[in-house]
Amino acid sequence: MVTHVSAEAHGDERGALLAFIEEARGGMRRSVLGLSDEQASSKPSASELSLAGLVKHVAEVEQGWIAKAKGEPERVQRDESNWHECFTLVGEETVASQLAYWKQVADETEEFFRSAPDLNATFALPDEPWYPKDERVSLRWVGLHLIREINRHAGHADIIRESLDGKSAWDLVAEESGQSWG
Repeated sequence: MVTHVSAEAHGDERGALLAFIEEARGGMRRSVLGLSDEQASSKPSASELSLAGLVKHVAEVEQGWIAKAKGEPERVQRDESNWHECFTLVGEETVASQLAYWKQVADETEEFFRSAPDLNATFALPDEPWYPKDERVSLRWVGLHLIREINRHAGHADIIRESLDGKSAWDLVAEESGQSWG
């Protein structure tokens, strides 16, 4: 299913945020359907992005934001020496292993949002040059940011997938459901 808006999302802000985050995740997951690790790691456009790298990146970013909101360290530490690894499979990593990792992250995200006492609670943005100094953001902001971040990269993934085999996200949904769009 393309749109994930459950009955609990109606009138429930947490449910709505989580439903839209999951909908965005679905777009990313569909982009790698039926591809080998080699295909998903290829870079068929002028961009340096690959589908496998995008899946890995959004999983790491989601985990990182939830860790920041909890006041915990990120699981994967990135700096200038390994930043490039955020967008590529390394070592024994596979698309399947990154999807499994992302599933764990997604479960943690859901548990975090469901158990947070108040979506208005804030935390400080990291001391990085691309963030305003001494700025705080709310848990609600994190949910909205994850929707924006994942959807942005799902759009990249659509273009990359179409460059690989001519299939759009809609084609993949139709194949998955046994329907046709035309």
